[in-house]
Amino acid sequence: MFRRVAFLLLVGLLAWAYQATQPPPPKVCGSPGGPPITAPRIKLRDGRYLAYKEHGVSKQVARYKIIFVHGFGSSRHDAVIATKTSPELIEELGVHIVSFDRPGYGESDPDPKRTVKSLALDIEELADQLGFGSKFYVVGYSMGGQVIWSCLQYIPHRLAGATLYAPVVNYWWPGFPANLSTDAYYKQPLGDQWALRVAHHIPWLTYWWNTQKLFPSSSVTVGKPEIFSSQDLEIRRKMQASGVQTNRPHGKQQGVYESNHRDMMIGFGRWKFDPIEIKNPFPNNEGSVHLWQGDEDRLVPVELQRFIVGKLPWIDYHELPGAGHLFAYNDGINEAMLKSMLTGEK
Repeated sequence: MFRRVAFLLLVGLLAWAYQATQPPPPKVCGSPGGPPITAPRIKLRDGRYLAYKEHGVSKQVARYKIIFVHGFGSSRHDAVIATKTSPELIEELGVHIVSFDRPGYGESDPDPKRTVKSLALDIEELADQLGFGSKFYVVGYSMGGQVIWSCLQYIPHRLAGATLYAPVVNYWWPGFPANLSTDAYYKQPLGDQWALRVAHHIPWLTYWWNTQKLFPSSSVTVGKPEIFSSQDLEIRRKMQASGVQTNRPHGKQQGVYESNHRDMMIGFGRWKFDPIEIKNPFPNNEGSVHLWQGDEDRLVPVELQRFIVGKLPWIDYHELPGAGHLFAYNDGINEAMLKSMLTGEK
């Protein structure tokens, strides 16, 4: 009798544990019970839909066409290069910007098969369906900045230029010296160390780890103050006072698993290429690649960015003294970025 009870308890415990690791199905936009579809969308090669938003001058008269890639927990509405750049400069330069919801975010369908490469191909298809021509620019911020490495690797022939704003690094990229990446890794809060360790080594446990209450979880997902620099906190205070929102609930309305958690599993998983080995996409100076980084960024270690650009001397590196992770919301930064990428102004 005791063995039978013990066996049943074990089976019940295993069933509970398995169930706890399984994320709920996403609330797909336009499906019964799912959020409504309010944005224009394109249908991709595999049947998924990608939602987008247009900014700036019309593409018919634009001299420069840019695709912007949003960060972690955000959406197409958080296109900082459009919302924080003066309309006068956008008009003067003739810039047309398209931001889009990455898969699983906002109103774009989830992509359970998402890979480091697939999002670069999504961007290429978005540009083609919107009539961007043979060449276009890409700009990404934070986790979206990490996506730009994929564009440089998989669709370099389609790029006229690229900018990475504080791109998130993967501590397991093989090109990093072990001591450098390890030291940077252990500077993170303990909960973030474990969240990334789980995402990298046991990704199937990512949902449970980031929703459980027993152990420290990611401070990034809940926006704990200690992950922000003093400048970041001041920027957040000003944004809140003026009513500006980032990481709004809209971005995660289909569920956190296919948005935030999928980001973590892809971004900190095993990559099929090492960004440190990417070849210069503009060997004849027909375009340029820029990387902007704050030296007080507590989310993306500046020492790792310095190592990357040291190995890739063709990248124009802009290090901002005293800046944290939110520097893109400072006045003047986006104007400087656009002029640097589009016109070569230093």
